[in-house]
Amino acid sequence: MPIHLKRAYDPPAPDDGMRILVDRLWPRGLSKLAARIDLWEKDIAPSTTLRQWFDHDPVRWVEFQRRYTDEMRKNPAVAAFSEKIGASKVTLLYGAKSKDCNHAIVIQNFLEKL
Repeated sequence: MPIHLKRAYDPPAPDDGMRILVDRLWPRGLSKLAARIDLWEKDIAPSTTLRQWFDHDPVRWVEFQRRYTDEMRKNPAVAAFSEKIGASKVTLLYGAKSKDCNHAIVIQNFLEKL
């Protein structure tokens, strides 16, 4: 399954496939019209506790990946999401500023290993 990543604030492109927001919170200042989101999967996002602990601190990135992967293993919504997208081309959208340290990377890696 081809899974691509993109900031929710980046303009939509024809080759995005299904555009899926994987944040628990809607990205600030982004209109639903501009986002062109096909699906919002809040339930696969990191728990509020984990998200607040991580706080996009690069020093915590490695530990965040471990903790979030553990959360996803226990989350039935992740397995259901994987079945839902199947082999479709999808773009996971996230609101974080960092393209190198964000939860969508962890989701992508997790799903690609399933």
